[in-house]
Amino acid sequence: MIQYPFLEKGATLGVTAPSSGVPSDLHHLLHSAKNSMEQKGYTIEFGDTVWTQDKAKSAPAKKRADEFNQMMQNDEIHAIIPPWGGELLIETLEHIDFETIQNKWILGYSDVSLLLLAITLKTGIATAHGTNLVDLRGDYSDDTTAKWQQVLSTKPGESVLQHSSEKYQKEWQFDKPTPHIFNLTEQTNWKSTERGPVKLEGRLLGGCIDVLTHVVGTPYGDVASFREKYINNEPVIWYLENAESSTASLRRSLVQMKLAGWFENCSGIMFGRSPANTPVGNYTAEDVYNELAEELQIPILYDIDCGHVPPQMTFVNGAYAEVEFESGKGKVKQTFK
Repeated sequence: MIQYPFLEKGATLGVTAPSSGVPSDLHHLLHSAKNSMEQKGYTIEFGDTVWTQDKAKSAPAKKRADEFNQMMQNDEIHAIIPPWGGELLIETLEHIDFETIQNKWILGYSDVSLLLLAITLKTGIATAHGTNLVDLRGDYSDDTTAKWQQVLSTKPGESVLQHSSEKYQKEWQFDKPTPHIFNLTEQTNWKSTERGPVKLEGRLLGGCIDVLTHVVGTPYGDVASFREKYINNEPVIWYLENAESSTASLRRSLVQMKLAGWFENCSGIMFGRSPANTPVGNYTAEDVYNELAEELQIPILYDIDCGHVPPQMTFVNGAYAEVEFESGKGKVKQTFK
């Protein structure tokens, strides 16, 4: 059985940096995010790691893990939202106290998705892949991003529905700030390897493929044990997004996951829009998706609202999902059962 946290109104949110912290010249982002979240009724508690950044990380691995463990075990902190992702969260995994993980939400993406997936696989506690803290600093959020609150406030046994965005952000325009942070200029258009509508059902698992691939074959990526222990071997829908990999590197990661059994009893895979997917020769991301769909004999959706090209939906690792796609649009119903 999956355990689902519940976000109360007026909750205290712990902000710690298990990956990258925020350098001093960007501390204003943290203050702005704190103000925005307090206006929504939350209390923000910053850890020491969020204020520092050196050698591609906020602090040494043990310090990052210790601060996370303390926030997780602190009953006065009701959920944890890192400031953003980074590069070297993987260093902390051996120091995370998985035995004392409490049933409280952790929300984030990018490098943080590695921690999210490891926690759900090892404990059966649901984690939330979605916006990070600094992207909640605007006057308000676009409809897609704003859904994080509703998703995290869904009670066990209940369902929450999300729709694909209307527009997405092609590139950051820092000289043109908006009240909701993102510059949403491009028409969203989900795509599929199939002709016609697609329907998927299964348990959601996923994150940023650049980092997830590095726990394949380790105790932190034991998908087979998770299936057996927590979801009664139900089908899985994987959602994956590519932050920096070329198409050949993406392909290598997917083949590794396949050979390790991650895609056994998989009902479908969803890929987020990507700022990378750099072609190698004439080898494109669409080629990768079509090859994988053929090999696994499953539908693949791509250019969905997930990852480093915002906005993004909030996907809950472990939740039962029903995904419907037709004519460029998608909807995702998650049930906390």
